[in-house]
Amino acid sequence: MIRTLILLLLPVAAQAETIRVATYNTELSRDGPGLLLRDIQRDNPQVTAVVEVLSQTRPDIIALQGIDWDLDELALSNLAGALAKVGMDYPYQFSEQPNSGLETAFDLDGDGLTHGPRDAQGWGRFTGQGGLAVLSRYPIDLAATKTYSDLLWRELPDAILPNVDGSPFPSLQAQTVQRLSSTGHWVVPILTPGGPLSLMTFHATPPVFDGPEDRNGLRNRDEIRFWSLLLDGEFGSGPTNRFVIAGDANLDPNLGDGHKTAIQELLSNPRIQDPQPVDQQGSSTTVFWEGIGERRVDYVLPSADWTVADSGVYWPGAGQGKAARTASRHRLVWVDLSID
Repeated sequence: MIRTLILLLLPVAAQAETIRVATYNTELSRDGPGLLLRDIQRDNPQVTAVVEVLSQTRPDIIALQGIDWDLDELALSNLAGALAKVGMDYPYQFSEQPNSGLETAFDLDGDGLTHGPRDAQGWGRFTGQGGLAVLSRYPIDLAATKTYSDLLWRELPDAILPNVDGSPFPSLQAQTVQRLSSTGHWVVPILTPGGPLSLMTFHATPPVFDGPEDRNGLRNRDEIRFWSLLLDGEFGSGPTNRFVIAGDANLDPNLGDGHKTAIQELLSNPRIQDPQPVDQQGSSTTVFWEGIGERRVDYVLPSADWTVADSGVYWPGAGQGKAARTASRHRLVWVDLSID
């Protein structure tokens, strides 16, 4: 009888000894301010699909991309409310205004015009389009949160800014105001049962949609390099406790356009471990783009001092409902970390 009781309790104990950290590009961004809030309140099919993906995977801490920011964080709060209705309570949230859609007075893309989506600090039709957010079951130390969204690109050590025929592209004046982060770089301390965890999250620009000056490719490179430089103490102060980098790098280590050495070097950084999560079919693909194909661009990378209990890539299949398959082109990536 006692042996049977112990066996029954084992799964519960195993679950309590791990923390699940995930990243998910929801692609919930809309074409205008307030539209995401409207769709969440109306149980839009895509919103329902995203909620289903999260309810299937049940992360304890989730870094979200592709979610529009608003001043009162109503969209994020309502999304958390929709998750609570399916038993996913996230009492702790963090978000701030992203660089995406943050208007400037300059021609940042070199098309001779100003005030377009590509003239914002990060591509966006309106302030806050396609922002970041963190939801957590555990308390977030808001006072200790660090954001680097206002770091100028040219201030990053060994940054390579675009130029054409030896001249700054699109202009020296533009490069004096251009920030590094297309969306943001955040270090969010979370007080977990296993001790403090610094969640380091970002969403890099795609290394395409530019010309021979390679503006987006170079920016993507340096957005990824940011993390290694921070950990190396090249600027600022990196986390002193265990951490996890979780976000959308928009760069595959082996396929497609972009400066692939940037993500290769991050994955091989001795302070970081790559659990190399795969889905049920053994694929590490995290996104499928029509006309381009499958890529690994979304990452959850714990610091080397964590013990990884499990990891995976969740891709809604035929047996999990039509709604789940319409959520996003991106797959949710998760890692279970042992509490020790």
